[in-house]
Amino acid sequence: MSTEPAVEPGIRPRGRVARIAVLVAVFICAACGLVYELALVALGSYLIGDTVGQASIVLSLMVFAMGVGALAAKPLQRWAAASFAGIELLLALLGGLSVLGLYAAFAWLSLYTPALIATALVLGVLIGAEIPLLMVLLQRIRRQDAGSAVADLFAADYVGGLVGGLAFPFLLLPLFGQVRGALLVGILNAAAGLGLVLTLFRQELTRRAVLLLTAASALVGGVLVGAYLFADDFEVTARQALYADPVVFSQRSPYQEVVLTESVSLSGNHDVRLFLNGDLQFSSVDEYRYHEAMVHPAMAGPRGRVLVLGGGDGLALREILRYPDVREVTLVELDPAVLELARTDPRVLALNRGSFADPRVRTVTADAFSWLRDNHERFDVVLVDMPDADSTATAKLYSAEFYGLVRHAMADDARVVVQAGSPFFAPRAFWCIEATMRAAGLSTVPYEVSVPSFGEWGFHLGAAASPGTAAAGAGAPEASGSLASPGAPPLTLPADAPPLRSLDAATLRAAAVFPPDRARIPGMAPSTLMHPTILQYAQGEWSNY
Repeated sequence: MSTEPAVEPGIRPRGRVARIAVLVAVFICAACGLVYELALVALGSYLIGDTVGQASIVLSLMVFAMGVGALAAKPLQRWAAASFAGIELLLALLGGLSVLGLYAAFAWLSLYTPALIATALVLGVLIGAEIPLLMVLLQRIRRQDAGSAVADLFAADYVGGLVGGLAFPFLLLPLFGQVRGALLVGILNAAAGLGLVLTLFRQELTRRAVLLLTAASALVGGVLVGAYLFADDFEVTARQALYADPVVFSQRSPYQEVVLTESVSLSGNHDVRLFLNGDLQFSSVDEYRYHEAMVHPAMAGPRGRVLVLGGGDGLALREILRYPDVREVTLVELDPAVLELARTDPRVLALNRGSFADPRVRTVTADAFSWLRDNHERFDVVLVDMPDADSTATAKLYSAEFYGLVRHAMADDARVVVQAGSPFFAPRAFWCIEATMRAAGLSTVPYEVSVPSFGEWGFHLGAAASPGTAAAGAGAPEASGSLASPGAPPLTLPADAPPLRSLDAATLRAAAVFPPDRARIPGMAPSTLMHPTILQYAQGEWSNY
C-alpha cells in the first residue's frame, strides 16, 4: 500500500520542468535577498565608515527578522501562490528602493541609523516568508518527503546566495553603482516572483487576485524603472545636500567616494575642498598650514630618500620637493582615482604645483600595509598622511604592527611623522597613536597647530628608539614639562628650510607645548590589529561633534 500523501484537491501534479522552474525562482530570490543585505552593509560602510558595526547591525537584524517572517508566513500557506507573489512585489519595491531611501535619510533627514534598522527588519521579514511559501508550492507540484524537499530548496537557496554575493561587488557595483544596482535587482526580483506564479500557479488565483497582482506589478515596475531613469539626478541632488559648497567633481571609486567642491567668496577668493567618503581632506584656504607643519619638521636631517604613505592629493609632495637635495620620493596611494584627480584636475594641479610631474617622484598604487610588508628599501624620511582611523579599513594603518613595518623601512637617523587627528576633539585617539608608535619602538614628540578648516590638529614626530627606550618612556612622567619621550628627535625646522607661510622656529617650539586640558592621557593602551582600540576612541569622540 502506498504511503505517498494524496495530492490536494484541485491541484494538478506537474512534471520535472515545473519543479525546476520553482527551484530557479528560489535561486533568483536568494540571490536578490543577499544583494539587498550586502547593499545595506556597503552603503553603511561608505556613509558611516564602520564596516564591522554596519555589517553586525544589518546581518543580525535581518537574520532575526527572517525567523519572524518564516513564522508569519504560516497562516499564508493556504493562499501560497497569491501570498508569494504579493510578498515578492513588496520585497522588490522596498529592496530596490532601499539604497535610494537610506541615502535620502542620510542626506536630508539625519536619520540614517533608525532608517537602516527599520529597513533591515522589514526586508528580513519578507525574505524569511519566502521559503515556507516556496516549500508549499514545491510540494503542490509533486509530493515528496520533507528531507528531500528541504534539501532541494536549500541547495537552490544557497547557490543563489553565492551568485548574489559575488555579483554584487564584481558586477553590480562596478557597472551600475549602488542605487541603480539595487533597483535592477528589485526589477529582477519582481519578475521572478510574479512570473512563477502567473505561469505555473495561475489556476490557483481568483480573477480578482490576478487583476490585483497585475495592477501591483505595473505600479512596482513603473516606480522601479522611473527611479532607475532618475537615479543620476537623485544622486547629484542628494550629494549636494551633504556639502555646503557646490560639487564640481564626484566619483565613486572601488574604495571610496571622491568629491571636490568649490566656492567663491564675495571678495573673489576660491575655496576648493576635497572630501573622501564625506570627510574633509583639505581646504585650499588653509591646507598650507597642515602640510607645512607635517612636512618641514621631518626634513630637519637626512632627506635624500623620502616615503609618503597616503597623500595622494600631492600637497605634502609639493612641500617635500621644495628641497633640491631630495633625490627620490616614493608615494604609496591606495586609490588610483585620487591620483588621477591630483594629476589632471586644474584646481588640484594649481595647489600641488604639478608635483607628480617631477622626475624625482615615483608613485605606487597599493595598500600601504601590504606594500610595507614586501618592502626592502630604506628611507630617510617617512610621512604617514592617512585618513583618520574612524573605520575598520583605516584602523589597521594606526596599529602597532603598521608602525613596526614603518620602523623597518626607516634608515639610520631617519624620521617619521604621523598625522594624528585633533588633540582637542579626539584626545584619546591622539594619545593612543603616540602610545602605539612607542610600542612599535619609536621615540616620539607630539605637536599641534591650528588649521581653521579642521581646528586644532596634531602630529607625532618620531625616530627609531634605542633598545628599551620607547618602552621605558611610554608610561614615564615627562621631564621638565616636555611631552617628548626619551630619545625623541628634536622638533625643529631645517636650517635651509624654504620660506614658509605659517611656521618659524618660535611657532614650532610653541607647537610642542600642550595646555593642561590637552595634556597626555596616561595609561593609553596601544592599538593593534587584533585589538583596534584607536577605532573605538576615534568613533566615540568624533561622534560628539
